[in-house]
Amino acid sequence: MKITVNGKQRTVDVEPDTPLLWVLRDELAMRGTKFGCGAGLCGACTVHMDGKAMRACVLPVSAVGDAEIRTIEGLSEDGSHPLQQAWADHNVPQCGYCQSGQIMSAAALLAVNAMPSDEEIDTAMAGNICRCGTYPRIRAAIRQAAEAEQS
Repeated sequence: MKITVNGKQRTVDVEPDTPLLWVLRDELAMRGTKFGCGAGLCGACTVHMDGKAMRACVLPVSAVGDAEIRTIEGLSEDGSHPLQQAWADHNVPQCGYCQSGQIMSAAALLAVNAMPSDEEIDTAMAGNICRCGTYPRIRAAIRQAAEAEQS
């Protein structure tokens, strides 16, 4: 089966019902997308499918079709994306486990809402769990990235 990940077409030999998460991690050796709950509830496995935030742990690879998949590795090659810079500026990560999913959800939000309110940020990010409780820093980082993209 062929899928497009971060702008490159890749061929994988997997069962059609294999979750995209395992295709990314095990077949393509892309370890940025994390396994959290396995039920699409925690957000650690968030990737973009044609720009929309999706949970890769519950998305069968057969559902991808011709869509473009973007992972945290495809957000920027050198960590220079405004969200990645804001995450560092605000010292968001503690354990870091959820951060790729948090950043990918935030990127999907900013793609459709360039200057979200705190309420819109909270609503968009509600499906991403941070066991360390860095939610205020996550919100501040998203605001900073939104402002950086406006200037």
